[in-house]
Amino acid sequence: MIVRIMGEGQFQVSSRLLDELNVIDNRIVDYVAKENESDFKKELGKLIAMIKENGKPVDDAEIVESDIIVPPADLTLEEAAGIFKGEGLIED
Repeated sequence: MIVRIMGEGQFQVSSRLLDELNVIDNRIVDYVAKENESDFKKELGKLIAMIKENGKPVDDAEIVESDIIVPPADLTLEEAAGIFKGEGLIED
């Protein structure tokens, strides 16, 4: 599975990691729905950090389609409301 973090590149992640990311993604959906900006920001930071720390970077010269696109860490709560809804970024 290829995950792109906007502005930071692509990472290849395992299905095990994807399951862990989905848990965080679901929490983000809940925080956005409750308009809890501070916890939303913390969880988005965790999501991005987990991808970067555990995923394998894809070489920038390699052209690979992304399966999931994660917004940047500076995403506002208002912008997140249009992205983190329903099942979020990662389907259950």
